[in-house]
This record gives sequence, C-alpha cells and structure tokens, in this order.
Amino acid sequence: MSKSLSFVDYSVIAVFFAVMISVGLYFARRSKSAEQFFGGDKTVPWWLAGISFYMNSFSALAFVMYSALAYKYGLVPVTVSWLSVPAVLLGAHFLAVRWRRAASGSPIDYIAKRYTPQMCRTLAVLGLPMQLLDNAFKLLAIGTVVGVGMGFPLFWSIAISGAIIILYTFLGGLKATLVCDFIQFFFILAVVLTLPVLCLGHLARLDGGGGLAKGFSVFIERAPEGFFWFTAGRYTWVYMIVFFCCVGSTLSTNWSLVQRYYSTRSDRDAKKMAHLVAALLFAGPPLFFFPAMAARIFLPGIPDEGMNGVYALVCSHVLPIGMMGMVIAAMFSATMSSLAGNINAAAAVVVNEMFLKMFPAAMSKAKMVVARTATVLIGMIVIALTFIMQYVQGADDLFDVSNKIFGVFLPPIAIPMIAGLVCRRISRRSGMLALVGGIVFGLSLFALSSRWPFLREIVWSFPLTSAASIGLVALGSLLLRDSESERRDVDGFFRKIDGENTNEDSH
Repeated sequence: MSKSLSFVDYSVIAVFFAVMISVGLYFARRSKSAEQFFGGDKTVPWWLAGISFYMNSFSALAFVMYSALAYKYGLVPVTVSWLSVPAVLLGAHFLAVRWRRAASGSPIDYIAKRYTPQMCRTLAVLGLPMQLLDNAFKLLAIGTVVGVGMGFPLFWSIAISGAIIILYTFLGGLKATLVCDFIQFFFILAVVLTLPVLCLGHLARLDGGGGLAKGFSVFIERAPEGFFWFTAGRYTWVYMIVFFCCVGSTLSTNWSLVQRYYSTRSDRDAKKMAHLVAALLFAGPPLFFFPAMAARIFLPGIPDEGMNGVYALVCSHVLPIGMMGMVIAAMFSATMSSLAGNINAAAAVVVNEMFLKMFPAAMSKAKMVVARTATVLIGMIVIALTFIMQYVQGADDLFDVSNKIFGVFLPPIAIPMIAGLVCRRISRRSGMLALVGGIVFGLSLFALSSRWPFLREIVWSFPLTSAASIGLVALGSLLLRDSESERRDVDGFFRKIDGENTNEDSH
C-alpha cells in the first residue's frame, strides 16, 4: 500500500488534535480543586462516564492484534472481546455502588481504611510503575500502527499524541479527559460504521456487483471452514475461562476505570454507567473486526508476519481518498483516551496517597499545583519509556513481554482490592500478605519458566498466581486476626459501602 498521506488526511488529523487542546483549555478554569481535577466531587453524568469507561477499556491494539486474529481465525476475537460483557455486568451488580462509596480522592484511598495505610502506600509504589509501563506499551502501539502501518511518521506519532494527552489532561483534569473521550468516541464510531459497509460493497463486486446483502452473502459463502467457530487454535474454552477471569479483574480494579465509577452523581448512575458499557462492549466487536474477517476473502494469502497490518491494508483498499486521516484520528482516539485516563488516575494516586500523606495540611491551591505537576511528570516519563522501548527491542516482543508481566502482577493486586470490598471476614493485615506474597509467588513462577516454559502461558500463570493470592488472603485472615478496635473500623467501613449510614439512593 502507499505510504503517503494527502493534504486532506493531515488536515483531518490537525483538526482532531486542535479539538482535543480546545477541550483542555475550556476546562482549565473550571477545575478549581483537586477534587474536581480527579473526579472526587462526584458530578459526572452516567452516560459520559460510561462512554469514557468504554473508551478506556481498549486501545490501538484492537486495530492490530485482534484484527490479525480476526483475519486468521474469524469469530475468535469477537468471542474474546465479548468476555468483557459478563465481566462488566458482574461488576455492575457487585462492585459499582461499592466503588462509588468506597473511593473518592483516588482509586486506592479506601485501602488505608479497609486494610492498612502501609498497604495503601505499598500498592501506590507497586502500582505506579505498572501504570507507567502499561501507558508506554499503549503509546508504542499507536506509534507503531499509525507510523509503520499508515505512513504517519513514527517519531511524531509518539511525540505529538503524548504531548497533546499531557496538555489537555494537565489543563482540564478528569472533566477534560471525559469530554475528549466522548468526542473521540464519535471519531471511532464514524470509522467503525463506515468501513464494514465499504467492505461489503467490495465483497459484492467480487461476484458481479450488488448491494450490501449480496456482499454479506459472498462473505458467508466464501469464508473458510471453521471461520465462525467461537474458539480455534490455542484459543480454547479453557483459555476463554482464564481470560474471562483476567479481563474481569482488570475491568474491576484498573485505576482509571474505578475512577469512572466513583465520579458518577449517584449510586444508581454508577450502575447505569456499567450497563451502558456492557451494551457498547457487546455491539462493538462484530463491527470492529468484520473488516479484517472480510479481508480474508478479498485479500487472501497475507502471511502470519504481515497480519498485524491487515487493518491498514483493508483501509488502503476500500477507503476513498482523504478518509485515511479519519482512520488515523480514530486510532489515535482509541489509545489517547486510555492514556489520558490512566495518567489522570495515576496523578490522583501521587497527590492523595503520597503528597497529602506527607503534607496533610496543604492548601487547595498547592494541591492543584502538585496535581498538574504530577500529570506532566507522569506523561513525560511515559513518553520517555516509549522511546526507550522502541529503541531497545521493538513492539511485537514488548507486547508479548507485557502480557507476561501483567499476568504475574494482576492477581496479587486485584484479588485483595476486590475481596476488601465484598468480604467483611478478611483481616486487615491479610491484604498486605496477599499483595506482597502473591507477587513473590508470581515472580518465582516466571523464574521457573526458564526450565518449564509452559508456566509463562496465561492459562497457567494467571490461575496459579490467583490461587496463591486467594490462599494467602485466607491464611492471613486465620493467622493475622484483627483486634477489637480494628474489627470496629472494618465494620464501620462496610456500614458505609453497604449504605447503612447514608440516605442516598442505591438502587
């Protein structure tokens, strides 16, 4: 495909970036406190929080790796993506209201009350590097996809998108991030709705022309055997069950997603937000991955090493002149929304769990200065890490390594966080035991994988590390029992999140 972009393409991209900056400028004067900057004032409408949650739940990887899976296996990535739907619905039922009542200034501030202040600080120290690495992986993804796959310069893909994310998050905080997510949602929607229609027209022309129904008929008739199976290859039902647990843990404890729960206006809005997210996660995957599935018919024979570029190839074949800029803007949207949310959530942890613990009497203006400074520093570290990763190793290997790293760290972090919200009987010090002990166990598995490579696979590492973390929570609760005063504190925490001390509607 051609690597050149037209003037119209660059104009669309420029307008997209200008709109993002304008949103940040608009909200700059309206974020007057750290609570507003991080969503602790709980004033966000459910529909805006829901769209932002949806935008934060994926990145440009949906256009790359999942599209490659769709080209190779057909319906498999749709199955994988649909696992998020029951995960979000379970979160809506069991966790949405509890998150809203438990968290306020940061996604982990409740840890100090439910467990111990030491565990809260430990989680902040361990969680921040993970957030930075996660953001760097995502920024590298968008740089690779747009830079290598579509002809937009790789260096500027990373530098410009990173700088603009920092700018509008620095200026307007969570509100600017939410509104940018809303705008970016419609950039993606325009592409996601247009591209399948163009692909159907292309398929129809393979059989002499006709309408969309004819194109769909050609697709069904010419699809390879097994293309519509829910599982294939290594993506077995066992894999799906493990991945469901993994994605459920992520969607229930990711800092930026938790922030969407506790920023809503009411308990009922927190549930409505989650239901909207579930609906979007159900409707999106077939539309997202149909172009790559259709490409198996009109672009046969793409080798395995070239499948990550299938979305770009489809665009070059079916899009009219000038629309590639819209596609690039959509890909920027997919990652920028997730990055902005993560940076704001990470800055919230820095301010509330580190700065305010050292300077509890800090004035409101000082907190805002620190909030914006933390936002810039975190963003700059993410950009620097991205360039280091791109220089040292390259995207494909890094994505594989990132999955293994998060498979080790996710269970010990997520299990105590969730268990602390739903179970009174867990002792306060058991959380720290599960957090530190689970990570040590996961790292030990990773070390042993040099001798037994199967331990690196998610179907082994995630269940084993999860089992160890759950066992340590149970063991800690038996051996490290709470005192009477600690038991009263835990009971008080649960009275709050169970709604026993509030008249707020929780239905």
